[in-house]
Amino acid sequence: MTKTSSAAESWAGREPHPLTGTALTFDLAAEVEALKREPTWDQSGHNAKTLVKHADVRVVLIALRKGARMQEHKTDQCVTLHALSGRLRLRLPAETIELPTGTLMALAHTVVHDVEAVEESVFLLTLGWSKQPRVR
Repeated sequence: MTKTSSAAESWAGREPHPLTGTALTFDLAAEVEALKREPTWDQSGHNAKTLVKHADVRVVLIALRKGARMQEHKTDQCVTLHALSGRLRLRLPAETIELPTGTLMALAHTVVHDVEAVEESVFLLTLGWSKQPRVR
């Protein structure tokens, strides 16, 4: 069981799956259960898997145990967070926002934020992706 360098692909023992294609489908409940069976979940209380990796978009499934945090960061692209279960807390420069199950949040590019699991949570992170530098 070797860890890879990518946080989104944290356990090398995973069965490979296509990241690109004309029509990709996922059983999210089964994907979440698989994440929680991996050593990374037991060791760190969080785990993630990239589901889609097209040239212009990434979709990552992320599971966090209660109290786990993704430290303050920002992206050069717009992102959405869709809470599939649990409750998340996002700290933004001007406010703190709670995301209960079923809530979708969109953040503009370069918004500094952190994510904390108020309770065990699973969410989909979708990132716009571009190789072109953003004009500011």
